Amino acid sequence: MQSLQPDPNAQYRSVYEALKRIIQTEGVFRPLRGLNITMMGAGPAHALYFACYERVKRSLSDVIQSGGNSHLANGMAGSVATVLHDAVMNPAEVVKQRMQMYNSPYRGLLDCVRTITRTEGIGAFYRSYSTQLTMNIPFQAVHFMTYELMQEQLNPHRHYHPGSHIVSGAAAGAVSAAITTPLDVCKTLLNTQENVALNSMNISGHLTGMANAFRTVYRLGGLTAFFKGVQARVIYQMPSTAIAWSVYEFFKYFLTKQQLEQEAGPGQL
Repeated sequence: MQSLQPDPNAQYRSVYEALKRIIQTEGVFRPLRGLNITMMGAGPAHALYFACYERVKRSLSDVIQSGGNSHLANGMAGSVATVLHDAVMNPAEVVKQRMQMYNSPYRGLLDCVRTITRTEGIGAFYRSYSTQLTMNIPFQAVHFMTYELMQEQLNPHRHYHPGSHIVSGAAAGAVSAAITTPLDVCKTLLNTQENVALNSMNISGHLTGMANAFRTVYRLGGLTAFFKGVQARVIYQMPSTAIAWSVYEFFKYFLTKQQLEQEAGPGQL
């Protein structure tokens, strides 16, 4: 839905229509294309992400607001964690988006990786890395600040409370996704190098850089083009961030409880 110059057969008015027509014309598994590469990258990326977030948040909170919860520290910690996370996920994102394009020429994951490497070089997997960071750093800063703010309201004592983690995670995902949609549209254009859009602008070669992406998007569709796919993006991010925070908070609670029990010893339980 973020395509700037879509094929006439790939123009959709809503998320429901897009999903329905994709399944009808390309099969029930077509919307899941690229899921395997996303799953391969998500594990190590999220492990780095949350480990870095907790460590940096504790360090900055002690400096900025000793003994308290600093929203500034939360936002900064999320930004630092994003740099490591995106270094792992950016290549996976490029492959996923290439495979999900309408009439994608790739037969599968390995074919996509080989073709990109052969025709565009290894650098193609990181062509949008700076753009990804430009998008994801504000996304994660807003994301973490919103989550922590919601937790202060719904779970002020910061106990393990699944319901509050789900609601806070969903709200954080929705707010941050909506705010950063213009950046995501530009990132998608850089990742996919959408031929129809670039040819219509007489752009030869590969489009590079955030500034060029912004200019191209504006010339193709004006201000409204920057919010293409905002509904789908919010719908995708809400359950995604709700699940991520719920799983994270559960394992944080479980492992902390295990550690306390081990430190207490059998005689003190």
